[in-house]
Order: sequence, then C-alpha cells, then structure tokens
Amino acid sequence: MKKDIIKSNVIANLVFKKLTLIVMSLLLTTFVMVGSLQAAKIRIALAETPSDELAAFFVALDRAKANGLNYEWTAFADEELAIQAILSGQMDIGFGTPYSAMQRSKAPVRIIFQLSKLKFFPVSSKKYSSLNDLNGQPILLHSRGGGTDSIANVIEDKLGIKFGKRSYVSGSSNRIVALVAGQADATIVDMSNKNKLVRTHGNKFNVLPMFDVDASDEALFANLNWIKANAKDVDIFVKALLSVYQDFHKDPTIIRRETNPDGPIGQLPKEVLGELDGFYTEAVAGGLYDPNGGGEKAAMADLEWYHKAGHLTGKLSDLKIDDFWYMKPLKDATK
Repeated sequence: MKKDIIKSNVIANLVFKKLTLIVMSLLLTTFVMVGSLQAAKIRIALAETPSDELAAFFVALDRAKANGLNYEWTAFADEELAIQAILSGQMDIGFGTPYSAMQRSKAPVRIIFQLSKLKFFPVSSKKYSSLNDLNGQPILLHSRGGGTDSIANVIEDKLGIKFGKRSYVSGSSNRIVALVAGQADATIVDMSNKNKLVRTHGNKFNVLPMFDVDASDEALFANLNWIKANAKDVDIFVKALLSVYQDFHKDPTIIRRETNPDGPIGQLPKEVLGELDGFYTEAVAGGLYDPNGGGEKAAMADLEWYHKAGHLTGKLSDLKIDDFWYMKPLKDATK
C-alpha cells in the first residue's frame, strides 16, 4: 500500500513537471510571437531622397513613433521603383500616384492620404515666353509616368500642342541645375525650386503661365490587404500626418521647430534648413498641401486629371473612387 502511494506520488510529480514544461513552453512561444509582432517595422518606400519637401512627413513620422509606430524607410531612385517595391511586397507603404499601376495590377493597391498637390511650374530659358512656344520643343521631366509627365500630357491636350523629345531627371533641384547649366531649355519644377530660380536667376529665365491643378502629386498608398491587416499602425500614421498638416497650416514654423536635428532632415545643409520657414509659408499660401489629407475631393480631382493625362483608361464615368482610394483611415483620423 505504502509502495503504491509512493509510486502514485512519483507519477504525479512527473506529470506535474511535464505540464509545467508545456505551460512554460507555450508562454515562451507567446512572448516570442508578441515580441516579433511588436518588433515588426513598417517599411516605407520614398520616391526621392529626404529634402525640404519631406520635412513635414518626417515630423509626422516622429509624432507617430512617439505613439508606438515602428518603421524604417528606403529612398528609391524614382517613383516607378517605389511603386514596384509596393506591388512586389518588398515594401509596405509608399509615395507616388500609381494610378496606371493600380488599374493594371491585380494587387488591390489603394491611396490613403494626399501628401501634396500637383503645384508645378513650367520654367524655361528666354527662348520661350509661353507654353505654346514649346510646341515641338524638348522638355526635361521628373520620371516617365510621374506627375510632371502627366502635366505635360494635359498641357498638350489643353493647348493642342505636342512637346518634342522628353528626357527625365528626378528631382526638381537637379532639373534646375540642368537648366542653369544650359543642358535644357525647358522643364517643369516644384514651387520651392521655381521660387529659388526666380530669386537667384530671375533675369535669365521665364516662368511660363500655367493653369491651376488640384490633383495629387504625391500620395501615400499601400496594398489594401496590408492596410487592413495593420489597421492600428496605419491609423497612428495617418493621425500623425493629419495633425502635422493641420498644425503647419496654422503655423508654418512648426516644421522647423519640430524637425529632429539628428534625423534625415536635420542633416540637410544649413541653407536648406534655414529656408524651411519660408518654404512652408509659401507652400501654404500657394495651396501645395491640403490640411485635410485630400479625401474625396482629391480623389475626384485625381481621377479626372490622370484620365485626361492618359494614365487611366476607359470612360471617366466608369472609374470609381473606391477602386483607387481607401477612405477609412482618413475618416477615422478626422473624428
């Protein structure tokens, strides 16, 4: 009887130890899984290297990080590469206006925030004084299928002209360098570089009259399945962007004041940092950014613009906003 009791106790102890090991193993596995989830980073694809135009974006990233967003970013050589990185799953969320790719691709890519509008300006040597003068003349643009390419298409459509050879150099500042060096006679550049050109070489170049555009130049986009699977992080990101955009519309100096001196923008040349207040003051006055992140107004303007530019095919009336934009994160951020 005593031996049976001892034997039972031994068996019970062995069972208890095994159960303890199983429970500890499950707990460890859970901790590892949770740790992995917390350690996962959002991979952001930039369509260009950090510049004054991206200062507000990096301020938003800092705010998002303070609220728990874990991220890393990669600057691609141009917008097409950034778009392909999203389509292939190499990156999670990116910059650009991938309307043509969205229509062609089977991947459910959607835009969630308008980062900037197509506020670009045709500039030229003194050889030309109007857009009509560029009929048959070569022009330097940002990237094939990008914002300046679409502007050139719409200019041709509206004015009934046809540009000559199109060459591509990414970055408005680089195109200004080419213009000043005499390597090009006409290009299309952003507001910041147009203003710099006028200030430094205004007597040598012309800013050609241009019609207003409300469509997106840069927008934040990702695969819809990824957006829904990472809704918490996306919400943090969009809320941070919206707060920054609304804040600098009230006070443009907030971008300089909140820029991390050790971050990618803080490492830019002093002359660039010294002009941040001026850049964002001019940008707000010029309507470069929508303080509300674009939304349906931007989506409608985009469909009309990129359809006219030839990036979207079919009838304009058949194009649906929901096939290109996912509004939930922006609507949730405005509540």
